[in-house]
This record gives sequence, C-alpha cells and structure tokens, in this order.
Amino acid sequence: MLKFLAVLLAALAPFMSHAIEEPAYEVKSQIDEVEIRLYAPYVVAQVTVDGPAEDAGNKAFPILAGYIFGKNKGERKLEMTAPVTQTPEPVKMAMTAPVTQSASGERFVVQFVLPRDVTLETAPEPLDPRVQVRQVLAHSVAAIRYSGRWTQANYEEHLEKLQTILRRAGITWSGEPMLSRYNAPFTPWFMRRNEVWLSLSQTN
Repeated sequence: MLKFLAVLLAALAPFMSHAIEEPAYEVKSQIDEVEIRLYAPYVVAQVTVDGPAEDAGNKAFPILAGYIFGKNKGERKLEMTAPVTQTPEPVKMAMTAPVTQSASGERFVVQFVLPRDVTLETAPEPLDPRVQVRQVLAHSVAAIRYSGRWTQANYEEHLEKLQTILRRAGITWSGEPMLSRYNAPFTPWFMRRNEVWLSLSQTN
C-alpha cells in the first residue's frame, strides 16, 4: 500500500506542485478573514468512506485517483484539479438495522473536482462502483483560508472562527461544513492552502 501511494504521489507531483485549475467563482464580499463566494456549477467524482475525519482522505484518495488516472470506461485520464473536499455525511434515521460503520460511527463524502471542460454528460463512467460522478449546482459559500497540518484541531479552530464571524454579521448557513484542501500531502505544512466552507442560506 505504501509503495502504491508513493507511485501515486509521484504521478500527482506535476499537477499539484504548481498553481492548478479550480472551480470558477466570484468573490461577492469579504468580512474580516472570510470570503463570500458565488461558485459556478462544476462536476465532481466522489466516494463515501468511514471515519474518523483524519483518516477519510487517505481512504478516499486512492479510489478517486484511480478514477481520474484511467480506471473508467475508455481508460480516459483527467488532469488533477483543486480542491479535494471532505464533508461529513448527514446522519440518516433508518427503520432497518444500520449498515456497518467505523468505530467512530462517522462517514465522510470526499470529492475530486473535475476539470472545467468536463460535464456530467462527457465525464467517463467509473469502473469502481464506489465512485459517483455528480454535478454541483451554482451556490454561495463562506470560506476561511488557513495553512498548517491537516489535523482535526486545526480544522475545528477555523470552523469555529468562521461561524463566529458569520454570526456577528447576521449571516446564516445550512448543511455540513466542508474541508477543502488544495495541496499534495508532500507539500510542507506551512505552505498548504486549506479552507473551510459553509453553504449560505438562500435568504442571504
């Protein structure tokens, strides 16, 4: 497994060591450290994995990387873009016995954003049934940017800061927070671009 990841990271290096493509957005306003952004629609490949949060990215990465590097019908290769996002899966109340989950009881949706010229109709069909391709509609988010290691403590600190700024501004949000990571794992921690996003309510 470690050998596979090493080869995978080497393949990703040309894409992730420089500025690479990310979804188109417009900054509508800024409040302290928070940007209010309007994103255009984009397409993602996603997989749902068990937690805990700090392990979810490592579990999802080889699956999604396999898809964009040719594990799809037509063996089409897609360029790596940014960010890689991670969101807690909403808890669903079930009438039947629950599915087997990790000891943490958490599951996470991890997404690779696909290149802008890829549409839902032109995206290659995954061979791995765990991979889903879907379109993200135009939407507004509040985003706070930070650097540092991908720890839960670092994430929670900036999520709390983001929520505090929005509350003071009287801005409401909905849904689960999203962690967005823009750099490869071998990027020094102090050079990483990390963000937390909250989806803004339609009334804002």
